[in-house]
Amino acid sequence: MNLAIDAGGTHLRAELWQDGMLVAQREAKSSKIGLCAWIEKLLLEYKKVTTVGISYAGQVEDGIIHSSPNMKVDCYNIKEVIEQKFGVKLYIQNDLNCAVLAEAKEFGVQNICALYVGTGLGLGVVEGGRVIRGTHNVATELGHIPYKKTALTCGCGRNNCLELFASGSGIAKQIASKNLICAPTLEALKDTGEDSIVTSFEEALLAAAGVTLTLFNPQVLVLGGGVIEANPYLEEFILKNIKQYALPNSLQNVTICKSRLKGAPLMGALLLKDFT
Repeated sequence: MNLAIDAGGTHLRAELWQDGMLVAQREAKSSKIGLCAWIEKLLLEYKKVTTVGISYAGQVEDGIIHSSPNMKVDCYNIKEVIEQKFGVKLYIQNDLNCAVLAEAKEFGVQNICALYVGTGLGLGVVEGGRVIRGTHNVATELGHIPYKKTALTCGCGRNNCLELFASGSGIAKQIASKNLICAPTLEALKDTGEDSIVTSFEEALLAAAGVTLTLFNPQVLVLGGGVIEANPYLEEFILKNIKQYALPNSLQNVTICKSRLKGAPLMGALLLKDFT
């Protein structure tokens, strides 16, 4: 039995698979229980699990969690702890590395970028059929490249991250800084007439897409995440304006579209045992 988990800044989601069949689903709030504690709870309930694949919204290397800007960590050396206690094989990767594995399988391409906008801003890149990871598995951390200085502080500790403008958490921080009373969504901001936050989000998203296309020159740039799903107009907005933000050659024959998958990071977590 295989246990796949998507550990995000808001929710922990799990699926249990056996012989290619989905046998159970579970969900918890990230703020209510730590990831390690939740995995232990699941493994005590489902004793036939042999492999655990985790899509994690943070930075990980060799089974060790290094940081998570939007989530509390209850165990850093999670691979060693879980494997020793339960005798399973555990694989853990950044959530966008997992998502891009699922997207590459869905599109059937060797060069693809997955740009996801949710609680944070993340990027996963497959080049020549392999995930780009870098020396310490922190390559393509797009949300934390320098963009503009602000009075706000990112979860990583800096004040100039792209994520402070083009993410759900960034929108929420900007709303709080202006003492606005509204939901942390683009739609709510438009209703209040607070166009400056919406405009800064759109500009930052275009910058993120432009940098991605220029640096990695993919066959496909797939857009996903909760903010993209909640604002369908963003796909057309990027298509209309991307020429001003990307190297022209990088736009030749590229497909830019919304994700067709539901829960790509979770699907990618299930694939980790075959790619690690």
